[in-house]
Parts: sequence; C-alpha cells; structure tokens
Amino acid sequence: MPLFSYKVVNNQGLTEEGTREAVDEQALLLELQNQGLIPIRIEIAKEKAFLGFKLKSASLRLTNKEITTLTGELATLLESGLPLDRSLSILLQLTEENPKLSKLVANVLEKVKAGKALADALESQSGVFSKFYLNMIRAGEMGGNLGGVLQRLADYMERTQELKDIVSTALIYPAILLVMSVASLFVMLTFVVPQFKEMFDSAGQALPIPTQIVIGLADFLQSYWWLLLLLILGSTQFMKSQLSNPITKKEWDRRFLQLPLFGDILINMETANFSRTFGTLLGNGVSILKSLGIVRETVTNSVLADFLADAEEQLKQGRTMSEAMSRQNLYPKLAVQMIKMGEETGRLEEMLLRIAVIYDKQLKTTIQRMLALLEPALIISLGLMIAGIIVSILLAILSVNDLAV
Repeated sequence: MPLFSYKVVNNQGLTEEGTREAVDEQALLLELQNQGLIPIRIEIAKEKAFLGFKLKSASLRLTNKEITTLTGELATLLESGLPLDRSLSILLQLTEENPKLSKLVANVLEKVKAGKALADALESQSGVFSKFYLNMIRAGEMGGNLGGVLQRLADYMERTQELKDIVSTALIYPAILLVMSVASLFVMLTFVVPQFKEMFDSAGQALPIPTQIVIGLADFLQSYWWLLLLLILGSTQFMKSQLSNPITKKEWDRRFLQLPLFGDILINMETANFSRTFGTLLGNGVSILKSLGIVRETVTNSVLADFLADAEEQLKQGRTMSEAMSRQNLYPKLAVQMIKMGEETGRLEEMLLRIAVIYDKQLKTTIQRMLALLEPALIISLGLMIAGIIVSILLAILSVNDLAV
C-alpha cells in the first residue's frame, strides 16, 4: 500500500504530523476522522530516486527483529505487574543504546501519559506497526490482557521471522553457486579465451564453428559488457514497474503460483502465514470478518488476496469459512478440510494454528526437495559450459596442428 504523510489536529487542539500506509487518501481520511482527529493535509509521502529506483526515506523504521524484541520486553514488564507507563519508562532506559528505538519508545510514552491508549500511541508512529499488530493490541486492551497479548504477538513474530529465515537461508548456497558460476564463465571468456585467440589469429587458419562461437561471445563481452549491465538494470526496472502495477502484478502472481516447486513453496508459505495470523487474531477476540480483512492485507500474492476478499464477501452472505475457501482450488485441500473440522467442533482457532505448524514443516520439505534438484543442476550446467569452452579451444588447437603437419 502507498505511504501518505498527514497533518491533523487532535482533541486537545494540538497539531500532529506523521506518515501512514493506506489504500488511498479517502481511506486514510476516514481512518483519521474515526480516531477523533481533524485532518488538515494528506498527501503521498515523497520518495527520493536514484537511477530510476525509489529510495525509502530514513524515517523512523524498525526491523522485524527490533519490533519483536521490543514487544517481548514490554510483555515481560507488564506481566510482572507493572503499569503501562512505568513499563514504558523502564523500556526507554533499556533502549538507550539504540537511538531509533529509544525515540519511538519516548514518543509512545509521551502519548500514553497524555491519556492515549497504547494502540493509538503506536499507530501515530509513522506507520511503523502493521494493522495486524495494532488490532491485536486493541483487542488486548479491551480484554484487559495486554501483557498476554503482547507475549502472543512476540511468539507470532518469532515464528514468522523463523519461517522467512528458513527460506532465505536455504537460498543462500544456490545464490552463491549461481554467482560463482557466472563469474567463472565471465573470467574464462574475457581473460582466458582471448589469450588463445592471439595464437589462432597468428596461425591464419579457419577455426572450427564451436571455436568461432566461443571467440565471438568473448569479443562481445569484452566490447559490450556495459550493454549486458544495462540489460540487467533494465530488466530489473521493468519487473519492478510490472509488479507495482496492480493489473500486471496479478498476472505475474498467477504465473508464480503455477511454477513447479517454486509455486508450491509460495502456497505453503502463504498458507502457513494466513493460518497463523488468522488463528492468532481469532484467539485474541477479533471478529472473524475483521480478522479476515486484516489477514488479506498481510498476503503478498495479489491472486490469493483477491481470493480472500471473495471469501470475505461469502462470509457476509452467511457461508462458512470452509465453504468460501472451497469455491476455488487455491489453498490446499487439507487446509480447507481442517478449517471445516475446526468450524464443526468450535475449535477453529486451534485448528488454524495446527495448519500453520503442518505447512511450516511442508515448506521445509519442499525447499529441501527444490535444493536437491537445483544444486546439482547448477553444478552440471556450469560443468557443461566450461567443458564446452575447453573442448572448443582444444578443437582449434588440434585443427591448427593438423594443418601445420
């Protein structure tokens, strides 16, 4: 969602400024008015650009790890019996070594002391916290169990981060292998092959076709390497523009889901995230319709997000969650059947969290299977390409020697 900057007047007659993510200006206007604020200015937050790429401003942004640590520490303080303002004061001392985190805690403490609820104080911090996070805090405040909800939030964020780490860690070795493969080929074509070219030119004989192809490719890389760099940058910018357009993004998201193995990884990851987020919200007293709306905003694939929007409409018409999800074959059948079982037994929250655990394991298995195919494929491909270069050079050397004889 786009980021907007705004200026408002609060109920004390003071002006406040900040940034927040929203679907559009009208949605943000309604959201601010519902909080009792009077909007003065709302506009798209300006972003700097370099070589056509947008750069995020150095505003008050926290990493997932920082937010998780902050949440866990605040939960521990509250569950020990300390009041909220005292807990935030202690947290301010604990975060002195991190100026960015310390500034955020100080801002939140100031607003809490002024009489604001914690969720409202957090929401005013320039879009640092997601709608899911804020709604969980509101549910905890309304239920009088803020410490317990914060602890659940910290656990949820740790599991979600662990899931992301599994995917990123698994891709490190193939990425390094791919980079080394490309670098090895580049070095051979731009430094090794030209050494033999001088010898072949001095012989004055026609070279075999494979050798001509390799030397032609080496000449091209030496003369037009910058064109290759521009092609990579252009392709990156093209994909970025495609994924920023809602219409083309949906088409690409559909293609990603249809890819072998990679599509399975996406489905398993989204199913685990959806189930864990949905189950956590329901377990903290958020209504099913509101929970589904929040979950839909956390889904990165637009095809799956549209599917959840359709499921939300089906729920409004009186259908159950499992009936709404079974209308399309996007989410795994096992997940849909387990949701149905949870609805029939009145244990939907528990069943959703079980689904998350199942698909976390399924994701690990799918990634291991992908790596089992990807790693040898990269090694064999590199070996064949290097072997092809060496054979083409040997053919040329043999042909030159035959002619000399």
